[in-house]
Amino acid sequence: MRLHVTCQNRIGIANEILDILVKYEIDLHGIEAGSDGQIYLNFPNLEFGTFKDIMPQIRMITGVIDVSTVPYMPLEREQQELKTLLRALPEPIVSVDPKGNILVANIAAQRVLKLSPEQMKGTPIKQWIKGFNINKWLGQADRTPQTSYIQLKNITYLCDVHSVEVPEVEAEASVQAGAVLTFKSPERLGRQIAAFQQTSGEFDMVVAESPAMKKLIRQAKKMSQLDAPLLLVGEIGTGKELLANACHQHSLRRDHSFNTFNCASVPEDELHKKLFGELNDSEFISGLIEECHEGSLFLDNIESLSPDMQQKILVFLQDKSFVPFASNSSKTADTRIIFSTSENLFELCEKSDFKEELYYRLNVLSLQLPNLQERRTDIVPLAEHFIARFTESDGRYVSLSSASKNKIMQYPWPGNVRQLENAMLKSVALVEGEVMEPEHIHLPSMHEDETLNYLLEDQFEGTLDGAVKKFEAELLKRLYPAYPSSRQLGKKLGVSHTAIANKLREYGIGKAHQKKLLSNKKKPGRI
Repeated sequence: MRLHVTCQNRIGIANEILDILVKYEIDLHGIEAGSDGQIYLNFPNLEFGTFKDIMPQIRMITGVIDVSTVPYMPLEREQQELKTLLRALPEPIVSVDPKGNILVANIAAQRVLKLSPEQMKGTPIKQWIKGFNINKWLGQADRTPQTSYIQLKNITYLCDVHSVEVPEVEAEASVQAGAVLTFKSPERLGRQIAAFQQTSGEFDMVVAESPAMKKLIRQAKKMSQLDAPLLLVGEIGTGKELLANACHQHSLRRDHSFNTFNCASVPEDELHKKLFGELNDSEFISGLIEECHEGSLFLDNIESLSPDMQQKILVFLQDKSFVPFASNSSKTADTRIIFSTSENLFELCEKSDFKEELYYRLNVLSLQLPNLQERRTDIVPLAEHFIARFTESDGRYVSLSSASKNKIMQYPWPGNVRQLENAMLKSVALVEGEVMEPEHIHLPSMHEDETLNYLLEDQFEGTLDGAVKKFEAELLKRLYPAYPSSRQLGKKLGVSHTAIANKLREYGIGKAHQKKLLSNKKKPGRI
């Protein structure tokens, strides 16, 4: 029989309960008590008359709130849960004490060693393993988790070794209590990885808690099944390459090659060779398009392509044919190209910087990736994902404090997901405990950009309209790096994106202006 007593946290209350059991000569099998006013008692089944007598007496003790029977003690349940878990795991698991002697081993380990639990308990594990000095590791002050190939009874496993630490609350430290060794068969791992790759795609790796991302993933899954060019549009750092890879893995081409190439700042001849291959001394050297035959090729920053290269890409999209560099004969390849850009291709077409025919060909299947400002509910899950990834290698667990979550939620993240990833990498390196606080997260301050101290000179000369425009230009210049699009900036200032676009153009702020300046520098000067 087991009783659950809910009571006040009062010194001596447990003794008063036990005195009643002693009075009736009840043999106590076990007792569990916590600081939260919960006491559990385990004793033999009582006759109804005895049970009827002791229950009111326990209830009458000062501080007792409720008494009820329960089917099991909390520790009993935890022990059975652990035993069930160990039985279910197919790989050997062994727990050892601080001297390296076996305490507990699951059924899989018993089968490998061909020993019963009684035969194994208390024996040094070092006599069964090769390739790792467990006693030396247990004797170290710094027992960081280890992963290495270890032989258990002459069978090679990939083994994870984790230290067992019992917290010592008063000393704010922990006591070393041994280790747990988890042995994983390389063959089983290989089968599991293969099965995972067959049943899940890269979309499972995309964090999508926000409505904007959920919608994007639904669209991407549908478009990935269509065998046509795909255009991904999004700001720098929004994850275009990850999405391209996910689309490839979700397509019928997933069993074939997937390659990526950044078209920016590559000379045209080199770009021709890289994409379409070349004829060199009567020998054809394959390019990426041919290497990705029946697969997918991801081309980033396509706005950088020259008009001639745009035409070559257009020809390939129309009939799957291309001409290698320094060759007069054409070749064919069945390659799906996934394009990406951070620019507005339609605006580039209006300026004759991008071929309209190619734009309309690409714009059939297109996906617009939201920036991090437009998917704010993904910020914390993304940060937690990056933290888990960066701490996995050293076996640490680091969580974000509430203050840290507030800090990253309030930051504008002009560099999008890539900036968040880099920030978490740096923060993980600074954290020594298990909680990441705001002081661990170093971010470029954006507050100065949002508050302007506009001072007029004492001898001010000019008009109100001129002063307003000067202030307006300064405000937009400071805010633009954090909100690098007319839509973002308009939303921030509560103005239509069309009005902001006109202001940016008027004051020469933004990417289009910078590009115009660069092109003017390249033109020969006039006398």
